[in-house]
Amino acid sequence: MFLSRHLFMLLSSVLIAFVIASCAGASDDGDNLDPAGDWQGILSTPQGDLRLLITATQAPDGTHSAVLESLDQAPGQKIPVSGFSIDAHGMTFTIDAIGASYSGTWNTDSQGYEGTFSQGMDLPLTFVRPGEASLPVIAGMDGVWQGVLDRGDTPLELVLNIETTEAGTQITLDSVSQAAYGIPVTNLARDGSTVSFQVPAANVRYAGELDASGDILAGDWTRPDFPDARVSFQRSADTVTGPNRPQTPQAPFPYSAEDVRFDNPAAEGVTLAGTLTVPPGDGPFPAVILISGSGPQDRDETVWTHRPFAVIADHLSRNGIAVLRYDDRGFGESTGDFAASTSMDFASDTAAALAWLKTRPEIDGGSIGLVGHSEGGLIAPVVAADNSDVAFLVLLAGPGTTGEQIIFDQSLAAARAAGQSEAQLDTLADLIPQITGAVRDAADAAAARAALDALLTDEVLAQLGIVPAQKNLVIGQNVRAWYRAFLRHDPALWLAQVDQPVLAVNGSLDIQVVPGANLTGIEAGLSGNDDVTILELEGLNHMFQTAETGEVAEYARIEETFAPSALELITDWITTRFAE
Repeated sequence: MFLSRHLFMLLSSVLIAFVIASCAGASDDGDNLDPAGDWQGILSTPQGDLRLLITATQAPDGTHSAVLESLDQAPGQKIPVSGFSIDAHGMTFTIDAIGASYSGTWNTDSQGYEGTFSQGMDLPLTFVRPGEASLPVIAGMDGVWQGVLDRGDTPLELVLNIETTEAGTQITLDSVSQAAYGIPVTNLARDGSTVSFQVPAANVRYAGELDASGDILAGDWTRPDFPDARVSFQRSADTVTGPNRPQTPQAPFPYSAEDVRFDNPAAEGVTLAGTLTVPPGDGPFPAVILISGSGPQDRDETVWTHRPFAVIADHLSRNGIAVLRYDDRGFGESTGDFAASTSMDFASDTAAALAWLKTRPEIDGGSIGLVGHSEGGLIAPVVAADNSDVAFLVLLAGPGTTGEQIIFDQSLAAARAAGQSEAQLDTLADLIPQITGAVRDAADAAAARAALDALLTDEVLAQLGIVPAQKNLVIGQNVRAWYRAFLRHDPALWLAQVDQPVLAVNGSLDIQVVPGANLTGIEAGLSGNDDVTILELEGLNHMFQTAETGEVAEYARIEETFAPSALELITDWITTRFAE
């Protein structure tokens, strides 16, 4: 999904992320150190302390790779780091996604790497082996506390989960409306009837008072650059469950599901892990390879507890079509460097998946197609161009215009859906081409950074709704190799080389890849192809859910993962051409 990696980030608040805590083990002078495993540190930022976890992995050749996890801001989300080096003398890495870097040296006394984390400013950061941390016991607070955050736009249903164990009183936050669960909460404290806590992921502080019953907590929800909000939590006897996702496949299945791994011979160190579902019977069966949208995605393209690729694979395999889906390189169980990769690198991974799938005896090697969603719809034509091994394409919200045009259309559509005035839209329409043009025309990341640094004055940042403290973060996100390549990408150059059957569909409410311009562009690019079906599906959003507005905020609230009518359309189109 293009939402996760583009200029739309300039229109919303961005989380900075970084992090984690202490404790030791036996003393080591560094010479006998095994650096693989977890390293934690606490980063003290102007917004408060944040915890960071680095997990280092050693390859057979002795080299190391690593992922980063922000325990307070995005627990469970693994961010690949680049240029990672760790040994008995030091640790260094960069995080291209946020324009950050770290360099530290081994200190025998502290049994850790002491150094500097740089992201617009230099901050001290020490990484040590994790230890068991005890939490204070906060009496009288255990339970499930339900509340609503309402600033006049979209109310957010919130739940505090508080439980006291031998390790102390633990607390997490669920943003039920956004399908975000288990968000870490820190610094829970109680002084009489006064209760306070922090939510580092949103840079939120809360302070409130318990009523006489002790079951109602009313206070102020404070976040920099946002108006304060009054939020009341009430202790409930009910257990709050996750959102209903009725389409998520449940075993037993009438088809086989096999966990698989295959290498990309064109990319050293890249092994892709995925799932192959095969219909019952002897075959050979037609098959598809699912290609995910932008941002690090698992094989199910999981987002807001929806698993759209699992739903698609289940439907197709119940209808005689085998499906291969896999974790993006450097994410989930796949290896490689996600952060340093471009769409062309991901196309190389899809080509490797195609070559591997053709070796499977239960698969009809002449009937393998590519199904790409969002950025996956950009990648599919790249792989299929002049490639007889690809039998067909299904483009789900795929781009038909340049990357730069997609950013422009998407940003305005999102701003319009958010209710911005015509004057604000005019300002965006003027600024966005200046910003994307500066990045597009830059010779390299350094030149792009310099151009944006000059362009994003305090006045321009204010017009974009960005505080000056976020300037370096925003610049870092918009000078990466992936983004610069995406802005320059013109799908017409690849579509003209596609002579296989193509189904291209968009939802009429898609505001991330707007249907009009993109479907028109795909149709023009495929003008020499005699088997092309292009459809705009009424009432569906970018995720192909039945929606009301198409806004991103709806995605989590909608129970439907993928419209059944769209599933039937895809299945019928494929089976009409390739099933026996």
